[in-house]
This record gives sequence, structure tokens and C-alpha cells, in this order.
Amino acid sequence: MNPIICIPGPTASGKSALAVALARELNGEVISCDSMQVYRHMDIGTAKPTAEEMAGIPHHMLSVAQPGEDFSVSRYCEMAAPILDDILRRGKTALIAGGTGLYMDALIRGNSFAPFPSTGVRRALEYQADKEGMEAMMARLRSVDPESAARLHLADRKRIIRALEVYLETGQTITEHNRRTQAQAPRYQPIWLGLDFEDRAVLYRRIDRRVDRMLEQGLLREIQILLENGVDPQCTAMQAIGYKEFLAALDGRITVEAAADQVRKASRHYAKRQLTWFRRNPAIRWILRREDEGEEEIIVRARQVLREFDN
Repeated sequence: MNPIICIPGPTASGKSALAVALARELNGEVISCDSMQVYRHMDIGTAKPTAEEMAGIPHHMLSVAQPGEDFSVSRYCEMAAPILDDILRRGKTALIAGGTGLYMDALIRGNSFAPFPSTGVRRALEYQADKEGMEAMMARLRSVDPESAARLHLADRKRIIRALEVYLETGQTITEHNRRTQAQAPRYQPIWLGLDFEDRAVLYRRIDRRVDRMLEQGLLREIQILLENGVDPQCTAMQAIGYKEFLAALDGRITVEAAADQVRKASRHYAKRQLTWFRRNPAIRWILRREDEGEEEIIVRARQVLREFDN
């Protein structure tokens, strides 16, 4: 059996449960690939697996950053790659499960990343952006890296400044860097086992039920505790789906039910974006779930796919 199995898929498709079930059978450990589950104290709104759901299987890359920190794909790979190598070195199976396609792809490719220097360039760019506005920053980026400028939205301040920073520090555009990185052969060769539903409406109903469960489990209180502990409502983590909407409800700007509707809608749109990302990968073998299938039936189907790779 291949010692690395990637389990991508949209939110609420059952990836975590499948990863745990396969880890039990294959002497494995799970590496979470979720850009929001990395944050501590953000458990309910990110659908972080509970101790009961982990069922004694070691899980990695959960709760590894403070909510106020900015987390990135480069930091994820720096932390996750040594964990993956250690799992393989110990002769176990690594199950990489999650819905953040950018993180999963970068980890498998073994991406190198443009440096994050501390020379003052970023601070100077931030000051310039505050003083001159993002139109001026975008015009500057357009003059040195028109491909990045065409790809980025004017509101994406963080990535615009990052692209300018890389160019000023290295003399190379971030577009050139990414193109060279993607041309490299992947560091790892996993089995890709995707999870989705035959009927998109079934997935959407699961998403809706998940939002209801989050409220029942105390999501509003979780958000209140984060705020009481000094977490900035404007930080990256608090802008996640399921948090930013309920911040407005806690402020009294909208009702809780209106916020819940926004979360349901945003989650459905996010699921569509996830599927668009993953379906660009021809190596993924998709298990399309039916509404009447339970977890055990999905595990049986997953075993059948995995056996094909052994033959």
C-alpha cells in the first residue's frame, strides 16, 4: 500500500471520518489540511474533529497557531512536511485529509517558497499602501509583474504587497517563482482519494445541518470567548466562514438566524470553489456518495479503490 493517501473534498463531505477509519486499518496517522483548523480555540466553527471523533488516531496540524497570527501555505508546509516525513520514517501510513487545496498541493509538490525577509521592505510597502492607497500599489505591481496584477483583486492588499515584496527582495517576480516551482516533479507520490456526493443538494443539506449543530454546540459562546481574550475581530482567523457572520450577530447588526443563513450560503459557495480546485487534479479517484450511504459503506468503497493500487 502507498504510504501516503490524500483525501480531498468539499466541506461536510465526511473526509475526517474516512481518514480515521482508514488510519485504523492501515496503521496510519492523520495530517489535517485545513487552513482554519490550525488555529487554537477555534474548534466548533472550524468543525475540528473532537477527541471522540479522532478515536485514538494521532492527528497533526490541528491547533498549531494562535488566532491572532497570520498563517500561510509556506508556514503550513514548513510544519507539515517534517511530520509527514516522520510518519513515513516510522513505517506508518500518512492520511492527509482536508479541504484546503492550496495547502495540500503545495505539501505534495514539496514547494519551495520565496523568502519572508525582515529587511524593512514589507513595512515600507505597508506604509506606502496606507499613504497612497491600493490603486497606486496595484499600478506599481502592474509595471513589474503584470500577470500577478491581472490575477489579484484590488481588495487583496496582503497578496499585492507580498508580490511587490518578493520582487523588490529577489529581483524575480512571484509569478516567475511560482511557475518554476510548479514545473518541478512532486516530492511525494500519494494516492488521491476524493470524497463528494452524486447529488449536490445532498451536500448542501449536510452543510445546513452542520451549521445548526455548530450553534447547538455553542459557537456563539466560542466567538465571545475569543473576543474576551483579546482576539482582534479583523484578524485573518476571525474572517473565516462561520465567524465573521456571527460577529455581526453578536454586535446586534443582524439576527442570529440571518447570520446562520449567511454561513449556510457562504459554505455552499466555498464547497463549489473547493470542488473547482480539486477537479483540476486528474489523479484524484472520486468516491461519489449517495444520500442513503452510511460511513461503513463509504469505507468499503474506499477499500475497493485502494486495492486497485495494490494490483
